[in-house]
Amino acid sequence: GFQDSNKQQECFQDGHPANIKLFLILGHSHQTGHFRSQNTGESESCCILKMAEAMRQTVASMLKGIERYNAENLPTLERYVEIQSRENAYDLEANLAVLKLYQFDPQTYNPEITCQILLKALTNFPHTDFVLCKCLLSEKHLVQHPIDHIMYLADILERCDFQQFWDRVHAMSDMCSRITGFHDSIRKFVCHVVGITFQTVDRHLLAQLLGGVDDVTLRQWVNKYGWKEQENNMIFIANQDENIKTKNITEKIDFESATTIMAALR
Repeated sequence: GFQDSNKQQECFQDGHPANIKLFLILGHSHQTGHFRSQNTGESESCCILKMAEAMRQTVASMLKGIERYNAENLPTLERYVEIQSRENAYDLEANLAVLKLYQFDPQTYNPEITCQILLKALTNFPHTDFVLCKCLLSEKHLVQHPIDHIMYLADILERCDFQQFWDRVHAMSDMCSRITGFHDSIRKFVCHVVGITFQTVDRHLLAQLLGGVDDVTLRQWVNKYGWKEQENNMIFIANQDENIKTKNITEKIDFESATTIMAALR
């Protein structure tokens, strides 16, 4: 996500209105490809981060009140979706606003932007973002290619059929690779499921669940979640018995209520 900054306006002393500034920001990002360039100096990097935060705040202002349904904002919001895909950022409210505007004016529907929105929603599993986005699409669009493939991806991901999921992702590599951080975001969800499901798991199986990762990458994920490598190629996840939380349910029944019940049973 973009970091908050109270000084982002230092980069904008050019007198342009907010929306024009936003287009300048987006145009800059489109040309350079990244907000956080490794080759920029410290001052330039700081300025770019401020620009990114200013962009986020400008988009947020577009989503307030009736302005949320202003069709003139659609090109800006669509460009913002592309920025999210490229910079591994995420703004569900902005993406839902795009789909809502498509709903209001079907002629503006952009399947490429819609695909990016849906794939970004997949990266936030197990939250319900994908369902919210899906509900804003017409039946006609849901069965069109490649939207229908993304729908199937969501279905098998929800079923936790991870090996089949990765097979499909590899077959759709051109589309999924446009979403920076897509694979690692899905792996976080896989690790979440593994963490609440397994006590121990075979090392090879875990590598397959994570998308066929190599030993170095597998060890990074194991260390990230505090799991332990054991003998016989097994990985200790957790003692699930220790994670069971008991609930004490206390019902307060006063004497008058009890006598009423007893009288009714006579």
